[in-house]
Amino acid sequence: MPVIEVTDLRKSYGGRPAVDGVSFTVEEGEIFGILGPNGAGKTTTVECVEGLRVPDAGRVRVTGLDPVTDHERVARVLGVQLQQSELQPKLTVREALELYAAFHSRPADWRPLAERLGLTRQLDTRFGKLSGGQKQRLFIALALVGDPRVMVLDELTTGLDPRARRDTWRLIEDIRAAGVTVLLVTHFMEEAQRLCDRIAVIDRGRVAALDTPAGLVRRSAGATVISFSPSAPLDERDVSALPGLASVEHQGGRVTLSGTDETVNAVITLLARTHVTAHQLRVTDATLDDAFLDLTGTPGPTEEASA
Repeated sequence: MPVIEVTDLRKSYGGRPAVDGVSFTVEEGEIFGILGPNGAGKTTTVECVEGLRVPDAGRVRVTGLDPVTDHERVARVLGVQLQQSELQPKLTVREALELYAAFHSRPADWRPLAERLGLTRQLDTRFGKLSGGQKQRLFIALALVGDPRVMVLDELTTGLDPRARRDTWRLIEDIRAAGVTVLLVTHFMEEAQRLCDRIAVIDRGRVAALDTPAGLVRRSAGATVISFSPSAPLDERDVSALPGLASVEHQGGRVTLSGTDETVNAVITLLARTHVTAHQLRVTDATLDDAFLDLTGTPGPTEEASA
């Protein structure tokens, strides 16, 4: 039985659907990602899984339990890190861990947990004095202190610098290695591609695609990207006739083509036939960001925009 089951989930606000028939399952031991543009319905979906919102229709189960009617039992197996979380600024890390441990009948020992998450030196530091990365590690610790079977992490690394983000990724990998199933909501393509076993792309309240990161990339219209600066202009008719070609861009004298391996071979043949030299020639595989754009028509946000 899947750890999480979501079937035809629907939720509207003021008559406007936020989630419109979302279905997916999360298997034991997975890191399952939910990816989508702002306002796509990601957080509403996850809040229904957490039991924080009551669905208008559909079925949600966490370890076979209804998060609304069996909320207390679900809370025993589910650890949650919310998209926006705050604590009283004068509360120390130690006090926060002791307080949250007191909420559970069989809490995990928070001391080794604090050590594992690199919080031992901050135990007597007040919450208001913690850095962004330290706060995120504390919220992960608070979600783990109940010894959950499943963790929900919503926009975990938004606002963190690249080093703190990568440190947090390693923590998530360690958590999964310890046997915890993870449901991860993220804006970051690199984060989803590195961490997730499978990803549901949600767009306009619906699942636009559900696959492994590699499977989503293979769906991209141009799975291979070729870019170069030609020594002389190429005939646009020759370029348009390239086999497998998905798109062409010209910027600052540089040509970028999206296509397939067949397109790469044809480009090389075209360059040789027309005696055009390709300066700074680069051939790369498409990324999850390319697949996201194809699926939603929305480019993945830059780090600055997401923060």
